[in-house]
Amino acid sequence: MSLAAGAGLALFASSFANDMPGEISVSQYHSIQEAIDANPGRSVYLPAGDYVISEKIRIHGDDAGLFGPGRIIQTNPDQPIITVERASGVRLRQMTLTRAEGKMDSRSEGVFAAQCRDLVLEELRVIDNHSAAAAISLRECAASQVRHCLVQNYTRISVDDRTANPELGYAFKCIDGTGITVDRCVGALIEGNRVIELHLLPTPEIQKEFDLGKFVKKNAQKGILTNQKVWDDEYMNAWHQGSAIVVNAPEVSDCTQVLGNYIENAAQGLDIHADHVVVSQNIVNNAFIGMKAMHGSRHVLIIGNQFIKNDLWSIGLMPGAASHVATPAHDGKAALPANVDGGSIIANNIISDFGYGHAHWMWGNDGNPLRFDHGQRADGPPLSDVVVQGNIVYDTGRDQVIVDGRPQVEPPRYKYAVRIEGGPSAPQGLHFSNNLLHPGANGVSNVELAP
Repeated sequence: MSLAAGAGLALFASSFANDMPGEISVSQYHSIQEAIDANPGRSVYLPAGDYVISEKIRIHGDDAGLFGPGRIIQTNPDQPIITVERASGVRLRQMTLTRAEGKMDSRSEGVFAAQCRDLVLEELRVIDNHSAAAAISLRECAASQVRHCLVQNYTRISVDDRTANPELGYAFKCIDGTGITVDRCVGALIEGNRVIELHLLPTPEIQKEFDLGKFVKKNAQKGILTNQKVWDDEYMNAWHQGSAIVVNAPEVSDCTQVLGNYIENAAQGLDIHADHVVVSQNIVNNAFIGMKAMHGSRHVLIIGNQFIKNDLWSIGLMPGAASHVATPAHDGKAALPANVDGGSIIANNIISDFGYGHAHWMWGNDGNPLRFDHGQRADGPPLSDVVVQGNIVYDTGRDQVIVDGRPQVEPPRYKYAVRIEGGPSAPQGLHFSNNLLHPGANGVSNVELAP
């Protein structure tokens, strides 16, 4: 069964041979949207076949849904594929969502959900939604789930424009895109997903072809958070932007589970800005940053993950520009609760093949598998009170890796197994025990590790 776009509607084949008995089927209507609108509070079956659309499909009303083996193809790069807004109990399951050839680069999401409760996205395949926006995006949703989905090929060539921020003040060419974003959500579950990028990899050839990292504009004055060399060279080496999975809005997002996901070929694997987060049993394979928690991420439990072929760091905790201390009410302004980083545990993770990822040519051997950083602001609150126990940092080079077709022992491709930055907002209260940390080229750590 196929569906052709025309004036925002679709023409269906008359046969119902692929319908599921007892289910309301899209094939009984002129378009997917008509089927949804005609059956409020019901799940509608999408039979096998291609369904070409030019306007987003809108899921609205509690307990509505769409499911089935059909493939929806969006021809309009300015439109999401499916949106869900202000609804409870919506279910989207099993479908393939993609964009038409020549229209895959987009400014929009594949699935966008806002102000929903008890939303479930399950076994979706979101493929070739090349966008700086996320392939799957949840915003201001409660007790919602993204599970067992495939997100494949989600990045595009873009411009990261930071000129509106006076503390930065420049824009540069980059690869950008995010697989799954959970923003300002409480009680979210992100479980068992596959987030894989095969379309744009950070190779020297790609960098040269698109002038990645090159400034396209900059403000008259350098921002205080901008490195002087970056400003003078008009080149940003961190041009591989975006993340496979992002949990954003640290002063709102809370009680998030990120469990058992597989991530391959990301820029950043897991980007956490939230409180009370469990990050467990994930595999992050070939991302220059395995994960980071910052900008006021408090009480993050990072346990039992595999980090493979990372090049800058695998696990990083640090304050950010959004971190701040508690502020009492003053000058007519309400009291502001603290947004600080720490009270976290990093336990029983394995970091291996460090420095053997796609981005090693960019960063060399300067990376550090475990990194604990000072704040982006000198007067900001430090990262504090972190337990680091039972982790393994494994120097794969000692096992005779294959180089130029021959096995040989290679020196470590990292400086230190653990790096703890100094300065006025240096980390405090880090406690290390029972870790197996193979030394880097300069040793186990740049400072003595406190038990």
